[in-house]
Amino acid sequence: MYESFRQGAPAELWQALVHEAGQRLGRPLDESRESYLVFVLLRYQADGHLLSRTQALAWLHAQEQVGRARADALREVGDGCLLIAGLFPGVAARRRVSVDYFIDLGRGAYYEVAETRASDAGLFGQLARSYQELVRTLGALRPPREWRIGEDGALRA
Repeated sequence: MYESFRQGAPAELWQALVHEAGQRLGRPLDESRESYLVFVLLRYQADGHLLSRTQALAWLHAQEQVGRARADALREVGDGCLLIAGLFPGVAARRRVSVDYFIDLGRGAYYEVAETRASDAGLFGQLARSYQELVRTLGALRPPREWRIGEDGALRA
């Protein structure tokens, strides 16, 4: 499967992988949630600091903000927790917390975005309600355990 996705625009590749993961799980995402996951993956694909951020501190910082800045900061917390819980669950173990910690924090952040940002309330409410399903879909994207990420960031068998 992973060998077949070497060419194409990043958005097309992520979309194909997310769609295939949903199919493999027998629970394909609807278009809005699939598109949002692709957006998150595109936004964070080159973020070398995602795993070093403390999401709880980012959440506390978001609470100090108002309006759009608050909603954006909370969205970033929700997105970061989603990626950690789905793609990097080992981070939770290394930090001596459960994956559910990231799920609960991220889901709560999305609920707060839904309450703060009226124009996106429906989407973020839906994302919050299906957070666990989004995590499972991302989990189905993870490469087999025998693959490793090299020092150059490339995936190797």
